Amino acid sequence: MKNSNVIMRLLLSFALLVSTSAYSSAFAQQARAATQTEARGATGASAATTQAAAQVSERNVRAHMEFLASDAMQGRGSGTQFELLAGQYIASQLRQYGVEPAGDAVASGATGQKSFIQTVALTRQAFAEAPALTFNAAGGAERRWVHGKEMLVGRIAAAQLKGTLQKLRVGERPAAGAFVLLEQGEGSDTRQLYTQAAALGQQGAAAVFVAENASLRRNWATMGTRLPELPLMAGSGAGSSSNIFVLSADAYKELQALADGTQISFGGTLAPAETSYTWNVVGVLPGSGDAKLSNEAVLLSAHMDHIGVGKGQAGDQIYNGADDDASGVVAVLELARALAGAPARPKRTIYFVLFGSEEKGGHGAQYFLSRPPVALAQMVANLEFEMIGRPDPKVAADTLWLTGYERSNLGAELAKQGARLVADPHPEQNFFQRSDNYALARRGVVAHTVSSFGLHPEYHQPGDDLAHIDFAHMTRAINSMVAPVHWLANSNFTPAWAEGKKP
Repeated sequence: MKNSNVIMRLLLSFALLVSTSAYSSAFAQQARAATQTEARGATGASAATTQAAAQVSERNVRAHMEFLASDAMQGRGSGTQFELLAGQYIASQLRQYGVEPAGDAVASGATGQKSFIQTVALTRQAFAEAPALTFNAAGGAERRWVHGKEMLVGRIAAAQLKGTLQKLRVGERPAAGAFVLLEQGEGSDTRQLYTQAAALGQQGAAAVFVAENASLRRNWATMGTRLPELPLMAGSGAGSSSNIFVLSADAYKELQALADGTQISFGGTLAPAETSYTWNVVGVLPGSGDAKLSNEAVLLSAHMDHIGVGKGQAGDQIYNGADDDASGVVAVLELARALAGAPARPKRTIYFVLFGSEEKGGHGAQYFLSRPPVALAQMVANLEFEMIGRPDPKVAADTLWLTGYERSNLGAELAKQGARLVADPHPEQNFFQRSDNYALARRGVVAHTVSSFGLHPEYHQPGDDLAHIDFAHMTRAINSMVAPVHWLANSNFTPAWAEGKKP
């Protein structure tokens, strides 16, 4: 990343890999044709499933991983040219497998011609100076708390806010437009606080106040020197709408002493907007069934970005993201190879989507949802693949788990078809809400994440590299999903949310 020689070596490696892969693909097509001839006497769906289930090999898994998670890819940072390069590689593989492009329209060439790449413009606005909260104290004197001093802006979605104070007790719901003071105990976990505050925002609170904890206090000075930013806007789709303020211990106590209904205002001056980009890859296998089934879609997805380059441990500054989420990308690629190479096309349409900038707020997924290739009502299921590169010791060997398993009947039905899927053994981590599937689930699509993440210490560290990948586990994991996904793409089964479990 720091000089042109690195990029040149990367591009040469990419070209060699693609040309080698093209030769392998041609050879595989010849072998597939011979196998298909032998399979013609078998019954349609079962023969196709048997043939598809034999497609995933460890050699192919390694080949993808050794490119996507290599040091040359510089950690595939969200919105960087290395994220785009990953997308171009993925697109080249999908084309070889026979998947059709379904991204942006090609600027030149035949009318209606499409690319695999979907370019997402991201607009960002930061505050030009530290914003402030203002209100009248108990004696009537105006109080002004500034970001970095009495409070920190944790998340913000607007340059100006007004509301009335509501001291929320456990079990209460926020009033619409209220500035909620969240009741919390000693030693509250930062992630849980933010998750709880975001949920209150979804219920109608205009903003949520949380008190500092030990972790936030340690980072107070660093966070306070950074000017807050509004959410990135992906096309017409906005980022998070949460407004969260972290209060110092003294400020929290002061608000506790105020009466409910106290008027509170927030505001600051914004700097000019800046534009950056991220990318998705979108491919499609059109359905071959009747009008009803071919118009229904199954979405297989993963995110192709990671953290990129930063201050690492022991001199390593590259966050390779092998498990998170090169492993999920490879799962989608190998499922595409198997499904496209089966003797018959699936009856339902299959979309293979690799999202950009998941690590920066899910902007690729939000953009995709703002202009979906089919109506969301026609999207019967989404399986997001995330972190399947290592086994989870909390579940049986060669077992995968599904986030939000109890929320729908999809996981149990896939398990009946042979998928080694169980419920998420880490419910306290809220993984159902921590990947791109959640954006789709919020829009009504039955969407879950397939994983085997065992909370290993290399998560979001430079150590998440190829040396820590269990390739045998990963290959078996992907292979175990081929026949169940093939069944889903050919069946009349329509997944549904469990009563009261739809997000």
